[in-house]
Amino acid sequence: MIDFSKIEQYRENNRIEAKKALGGLPRSIWETYSAFANTHGGIILLGVEEWADKSLHTVDLPDPDRLIKEFWDIVNNPNKTSVNVLSSKDVFVQEVDGDHIVIINVPRAERSYKPVYVDGNPLCTYRRNGEGDYRCTKEEYQAMVRDASVKTQDMLVLNEMDLTVFSQESVRSYRQRMRLSRPGHVWEALEDEDFLLKMGAVGIGSDGKKHPTSAGLLMFGNEYDIVREFNAYFLDYQEQYDADTRWTDRIISSSGDWSGNVYDFYFRVYNKLIQDIKVPFKMDGGTRIDDTPVHQALREALANCLVNADYYGRQGLVIVKKRNSITMSNPGSFRIEIDAAKSGGVSDPRNGAMLKMFNLIDIGERAGSGIPNIFRVWREQNWTTPDITEQLEPERTTLTLLFSKSDDKKTAIKSDDKKATIKSARQKEEIVAYLTDHISARSADIAELLGVKSTRAKKLLSELTAEEIVVAEGGNRNRTYKLKA
Repeated sequence: MIDFSKIEQYRENNRIEAKKALGGLPRSIWETYSAFANTHGGIILLGVEEWADKSLHTVDLPDPDRLIKEFWDIVNNPNKTSVNVLSSKDVFVQEVDGDHIVIINVPRAERSYKPVYVDGNPLCTYRRNGEGDYRCTKEEYQAMVRDASVKTQDMLVLNEMDLTVFSQESVRSYRQRMRLSRPGHVWEALEDEDFLLKMGAVGIGSDGKKHPTSAGLLMFGNEYDIVREFNAYFLDYQEQYDADTRWTDRIISSSGDWSGNVYDFYFRVYNKLIQDIKVPFKMDGGTRIDDTPVHQALREALANCLVNADYYGRQGLVIVKKRNSITMSNPGSFRIEIDAAKSGGVSDPRNGAMLKMFNLIDIGERAGSGIPNIFRVWREQNWTTPDITEQLEPERTTLTLLFSKSDDKKTAIKSDDKKATIKSARQKEEIVAYLTDHISARSADIAELLGVKSTRAKKLLSELTAEEIVVAEGGNRNRTYKLKA
């Protein structure tokens, strides 16, 4: 909540919108209501104006109770808003230095209520980016509609495809792993088609015949068949150990020399991720135990990335391993609040059928304990706290895992050159000072501010992002940076 005694220190941003409202309820309030509900929530301040220096100042509303009544009448009108996501405690009058203003706390809407649109028109769906509201693209609207479904999107039966889309080698490998994980399981004796049907990889179509489900196609299909349904499907793993080369090792789903499906990608990538993990010498009943909490956390993180991706989304799924970090980035936003995911106990996977398939071979957590477990393991190792960020245009979720000690959080990437370290710290302070006075900035703005090349500016911004000081929004040329709220 805002400290109203210091309201002049605040600025409009992706969570705060100020409206003078002396002439009554502003018409633009409904765009902001839709935008906040469809993004991360936010506070609408009625009776607050923005001065030329961007500072906020209150004005005394002549009849705030009338404004509140008018707001409730309209927000509950289905011809104006698709849904009311507010409760009575979310709208109230606040006195600030003798002025009376109205506070409207708009929560982030649950996915089943999205998209929240106005004027009875689904095309009037808005989102918040920086200090402004923008109308959603058709792609963003469709992504919210998919997520609102009771059934997860991977349960769709693909009537246009037959069972020849499956990689027989992938199915054979999976069944072998399941025999080891669950010996004597009741499905073990089934033929492949019936096994896949029981597991949810195959469904009965409208024609009464067996067809692959989206989950089955993604998990066990051949890449050239997968892209027929998921046009932007692309899985990418990169090892970036050398600053002079783009990558030193790479696995991509479109290479043509392997199946390219999610199941095979998981094991190829997991084996790469754990290559540098030190395993303590530990025995159990005469057998050496090569598994550690770090291994388990990495399995959780990788599975979480794969089962929560929106495979209809743009830019594909990208995992980057560096000497001191791993980032996992997938298309699609979190379906629950990030804080709720960190706390645990709540599970709402985008691809529930795929999660079930991973669970059957003892990978992934259904009870919402995966994310908290990752944070717990990193805390026990005294490593920098993992960072989860969401970005819009297009929607992406990124998990950053740093292997540096938490004491080094302000300088996550170490340097033996003391002068370079001091210079970097000073440049970061300049960036933070600039973003304190500006809502957001592009990397080009930072490069001009510091008088450095764009690559240097991007490196500093990347480090500040990893340190949880700065957040990035947008993609590629549209990417902007701002201080983390």
